[in-house]
Amino acid sequence: MDSHPARWRMLALLATAELLGMALWFTGSAVGPTLATLWSLSPSQVGWLTTAVQLGFVCGTAISALLNLADVVPSRRLFAMAAMAGAVANVPLAFTTSYPIALLSRFLAGVCLAGVYPPAMKMASTWFRARRGVAVGTIVGALTVGKASPYLAQAIPGLGVAAVTYGASLSALVAAVLVWVGYREGPYEFPSRPFSWGRVRDVVRERRWRLATGGYLGHMAELYSFWTWIPSFLIASDAARAARVGTVPNARVAAVIGFGVIAVGGIGCVWGGLVADRIGRTRLVSWAMAISGSCAIAIGFAWAQSWWVLAPLALVWGFFVIADSAQFSVLVTESVPAHEVGTALTLQVSIGFLLTTITIQLIPPLVNAFGWQWVFPALAIGPALGILSIRRLQRR
Repeated sequence: MDSHPARWRMLALLATAELLGMALWFTGSAVGPTLATLWSLSPSQVGWLTTAVQLGFVCGTAISALLNLADVVPSRRLFAMAAMAGAVANVPLAFTTSYPIALLSRFLAGVCLAGVYPPAMKMASTWFRARRGVAVGTIVGALTVGKASPYLAQAIPGLGVAAVTYGASLSALVAAVLVWVGYREGPYEFPSRPFSWGRVRDVVRERRWRLATGGYLGHMAELYSFWTWIPSFLIASDAARAARVGTVPNARVAAVIGFGVIAVGGIGCVWGGLVADRIGRTRLVSWAMAISGSCAIAIGFAWAQSWWVLAPLALVWGFFVIADSAQFSVLVTESVPAHEVGTALTLQVSIGFLLTTITIQLIPPLVNAFGWQWVFPALAIGPALGILSIRRLQRR
């Protein structure tokens, strides 16, 4: 059993740092509607403000995996340096009037975040073994709330693009200081090994890693399209409801609910960790994907309805769509040798986020073809395929 007296304090420090550091992720999405008005952007161009981060993250994690950075560079140093660099890369979004520069800023921020997300999961795992599910779940839960925070800031009257952007960069700087000053490796520290070109090959050869990653890909195919477009869906639904009943739509209410729908996933991650440690990770992820996929199909029927109908369903979806995410990472830590854990985690998230760059961009064409009401059922395909992969892992 986990017994070190400092384990919960370190987990709290890491969770706080992850919450603050990941505020960089959705800064572009949060200010996207404002920039769309200022720069006359199309929905697809607004979507690229998030896709650019995903592509940057994919490039960053791919480089990190190939160079074994997460297994060679001390996690504390990698996290702090990456968070500081991400804060700097994010700043141009506050003052630029150029769409290409905004995309470049988003891309570089994504590259830097590759040194924030996977290392944090590895650092939490050094302090927990029996309760690793809830530990990594807490990290991913904090990450979820951090990603949602720019949406909440955007809902505050008087805050513009610059304030939201500078606030996210300041948060990342604080995260870097917290980890650099306060973090120490735990009793279950993963051994460091010299750089090896063959480490990625060794990870991919492990069948359990491939099956766990297959489930993760199904999960990711749904997750980031949901996170990116659910605020726009809520705004459009409120406008349709207002037109139907003859009232005025309230975009700020929609923004607050959009924050809540993403942020509630933080609770879902902790819940998922607690349940997974009790009933098994493969069972938990299968249940979560089944429920989230069902919500993707059902939410179209709540289109243009009262917030009392739409918001609860969206919140349930937001809870379960991320509740399983950390457990895919824990499955990876348990499927490869200890000296490959950092590379295995980094490679997993790199492939997953590469997939999201495609699925995010699928939504605008579907909106043009079918309207907002019926676009989200397509996302249920991902969880369905993910469940099939996890069932094969269960049989092993």
